[in-house]
Amino acid sequence: MSVSVPTPEQILKLANGFRAACVLGAAAEFDLFSLLAEKPKTMEAICKQLESDPRATRMMLDGLVAIRVLDKSEGVYSVPKRLVPWLVAETPETLLPMLQHLSNLIRGWDQLAWTVRAGIPAPRSSSIRGPEADRESFIAAMHSVSGPAAAPLVEQFGPPPFRHLLDVGGASGTWTLALLEAMPEARATIFDLPDAIKQARHRIHGTRFADRIELVAGDFYHDDLPPGADLAWVSAIIHQHSLDDSRRLFRKVFDALTPGGQIAIRDFVMEPGKTTPAEGALFAINMLVNTASGGTFAFDEIAEALRDAGFENPEWTVQDSTMNSIVTAVKPV
Repeated sequence: MSVSVPTPEQILKLANGFRAACVLGAAAEFDLFSLLAEKPKTMEAICKQLESDPRATRMMLDGLVAIRVLDKSEGVYSVPKRLVPWLVAETPETLLPMLQHLSNLIRGWDQLAWTVRAGIPAPRSSSIRGPEADRESFIAAMHSVSGPAAAPLVEQFGPPPFRHLLDVGGASGTWTLALLEAMPEARATIFDLPDAIKQARHRIHGTRFADRIELVAGDFYHDDLPPGADLAWVSAIIHQHSLDDSRRLFRKVFDALTPGGQIAIRDFVMEPGKTTPAEGALFAINMLVNTASGGTFAFDEIAEALRDAGFENPEWTVQDSTMNSIVTAVKPV
């Protein structure tokens, strides 16, 4: 089967893709859409609230109008009503944390050639919001991207019956809640760093599963995992680390599970050549510019690491071209 190659015009369009991404990211860093959703404003009023340069602010605002995420009428800027749920903070559908996170990632991608030569991520600064806010956006962004996918993927997975779920690196609890919906009599433990546990406490409070979820702060690099679970969910974790790191994590999961328990790993799973799926190949570069040793891995590599940790019968249970592939394995009885 022949594969079409891009034309010169398409190559230049690919290379110019950074422009819209950067202007959208700058607006997200300022939380500009939330500001304008409250009340449409002139450029002067926006400058005053953002404490920004008038000339630069006008150009950014007009760029946002040009890519159709803002409206402009008689010098007054506003957010189109149908975009408000996606672009402002604190709505169920918000994409704002992911836009802020992607803006942070651009700083690493911009130095890809430096990273390829050096083999390590290039030094870079935080956003104008500061490193702590950047970390909060990262955790919230994981919910923004996983929230819509969680229930359909859990249904497709058809999780094995479990009594106690261990959500390793469970962030704000998106996957724990989806898995408990599928197994409402079970209980769960979310294990993650303290700032992630803080967001999980906020998101889980008031849900019908709140009294069945234990929140445990820790670092799986250094701490043992809470024992006693019969299903461990490891979502979007292994791409952040090397295969050797994953082996050590899988061993900790193995030790924490009850005999006969299962591990389920949600992540990109690559074909052996590592060029497909295409999103996985590009995501490997995202890990290259943002982590010391992360990447995306083929099923055989993941299966070998699981066997090395003591697991049996690794299977590519859900095959998908996105991060929603699932690999499972069993701890022997």
